[in-house]
Amino acid sequence: MSLPPLASEALQSFAACQNWEQRARLLLAWGARLPALDGQQQCAANLVSGCESKVWLVAEQREGRWQFRASSDARLVSGLLAVLLARVNGLTGDELQQLDLPAWFSQLGLARHLSPSRSNGLTAVLQRMQQLALG
Repeated sequence: MSLPPLASEALQSFAACQNWEQRARLLLAWGARLPALDGQQQCAANLVSGCESKVWLVAEQREGRWQFRASSDARLVSGLLAVLLARVNGLTGDELQQLDLPAWFSQLGLARHLSPSRSNGLTAVLQRMQQLALG
């Protein structure tokens, strides 16, 4: 499966980082680029369970491909969401079901820096995406 253009950009950007501090700054910058969800979208129905931080997720399907928007109350989590969205937006439901989340964060050089609770939270976000794609 080929990478969406934004995912390729993320991969190149993170590959250029020499250390965790640079990756963390880049994550914060990616998070700052996330479009804000409005108050109506930040509701209980869109809250992802299984995350320590609050994460809201909305989805829509366009021409058989999924587009997600997400928001968090934590800056670093927003960055992680941004690079996750870069990887998943534009995928079909089948492609979304096959996504290897640990491999993606490993490719970005972020996997070893994710705490177990953050990894579990990101897995919960992906599982919610997959549920939404199944209908």
